[in-house]
Amino acid sequence: MKKFKLDRIISIATLVASLVAIVLVLKKPAPVAHPQAPAAIAEHAQSFDQKMAQFEQATQQPQTSGSPETSQPADGQNSSTASQSPKAEVHINSDEISAVIAQSLGNAAGTSGLSPNSNVGSGAPSIKDQQVSFDGDVVHGQFLTEVAGKDVWVTISGHIGQKDGYATFDPTEFKVGDLNVPVSLVNPALQKKLGEERDRLKLPDNVGGVKVEKGELVMQQK
Repeated sequence: MKKFKLDRIISIATLVASLVAIVLVLKKPAPVAHPQAPAAIAEHAQSFDQKMAQFEQATQQPQTSGSPETSQPADGQNSSTASQSPKAEVHINSDEISAVIAQSLGNAAGTSGLSPNSNVGSGAPSIKDQQVSFDGDVVHGQFLTEVAGKDVWVTISGHIGQKDGYATFDPTEFKVGDLNVPVSLVNPALQKKLGEERDRLKLPDNVGGVKVEKGELVMQQK
């Protein structure tokens, strides 16, 4: 009788745990950023384009500064070092990144009304809504996608870097809905997927480094 009761308790506990996990998976987590109005999306996307155009122009200019007199090397100093100016950099905030992603997904008309229960039709993209934010040197991304026929929010955080001319991403946190998933379980599959999409991660020829620093995405001239 005691064994029967113990088995019964274990079965009930397992059922409850499963129900809790399902609820957490389908629950919308706390947002990592505030939704942007359509006008703000357009403004921030334009700001992104302007910054990238200025960066492109700066990287095409010779890296020299000063007049011939000021660019002369001091005793024992290499002339190329003396005449080299700091490499160009572009700093992009999370609002600008989110706006560009929203436009690429066709969501510039506004996405704040979407939820895991929204009916967006069979022709909707796999990513139906998104939010991006930067915190120190960490990027947080939150995406509404379809998992097993249900709309689910996926949240991923990590560090952006570069290696051999390609962008890299090392995750530090992964959540499905409001349920935390160990990074060790997700990272192998994530890195495999990134490897399959390697061509899309290639940095522009004029970019030598990329990172998140002080709450901004920073790209530096090669």
